[in-house]
Amino acid sequence: MLVSVIGCFVATFVVLGWIGWRYFLAPAPAPAPRSERQRAAPPGLPAQPVETVVGRRTLALGLKAHAPVLLASALALAGAATVLALSGSINLAPLNAYGLVRQEHIQVALNPETLVPPPPLPPSTFVGTERQGLETADRDWGKLNPEFMAIALKVFARLEARGYPFALLEGYRSPMRQDALADAGTHVTNARAYQSKHQYGLALDAAPVRNGRLVITERDPWAMEAYLALGEEAERAGLTWGGRWKLKDYGHIEARGPVNDIAKRN
Repeated sequence: MLVSVIGCFVATFVVLGWIGWRYFLAPAPAPAPRSERQRAAPPGLPAQPVETVVGRRTLALGLKAHAPVLLASALALAGAATVLALSGSINLAPLNAYGLVRQEHIQVALNPETLVPPPPLPPSTFVGTERQGLETADRDWGKLNPEFMAIALKVFARLEARGYPFALLEGYRSPMRQDALADAGTHVTNARAYQSKHQYGLALDAAPVRNGRLVITERDPWAMEAYLALGEEAERAGLTWGGRWKLKDYGHIEARGPVNDIAKRN
């Protein structure tokens, strides 16, 4: 239907262009001699005065001179009427959709990507797990280093897109809790207070979630696939993955480099 309207306007402009050339640009014919203009009346009819003949010819010439304007007005009215008649049938939704998509693209280009932390799991989810004292761990994303948190959220988003949603087990860790975990044995951690990047908000522990439940153990084949995906995405984002350590910590990721160097960058 939109093509029909465009075709109508194109035809209108073509006709107007021809009229302009025919009546305004083309050379006008030379006027006929006076003797030819004063023709006699046909046989059987009374002779007409010269003034009457001249008046009729003047009217005809006037109508002919104004014909382009009259025709152009008629075509313009016809085009407007056609547009009004078809306005209810033309669907401009694709054009509007393109404009919205373009606007969204510009907004994305102008504004950096902003991700928000995933909704927390119920507290009961962290009770009675194989991880010691997990129910009292701090899971406040706001206590993490802002730069590290932004990178970690992107890692979480990529993992979820791959079919491995993760939940935060512990982010910031107080020095007292770090010492308590170290006192439990080297099978838990061999880092004491301020020897772990947890105390600086530069590390976190996470575990995959399946059907709303944590799957912490790497003995589960699906969970192990999720932890390997975590390692891939974390290292791709420039982070350190605990799965590379001698004491394996598959759910641990942290900022790369010494704490002092990271503090200087911030």
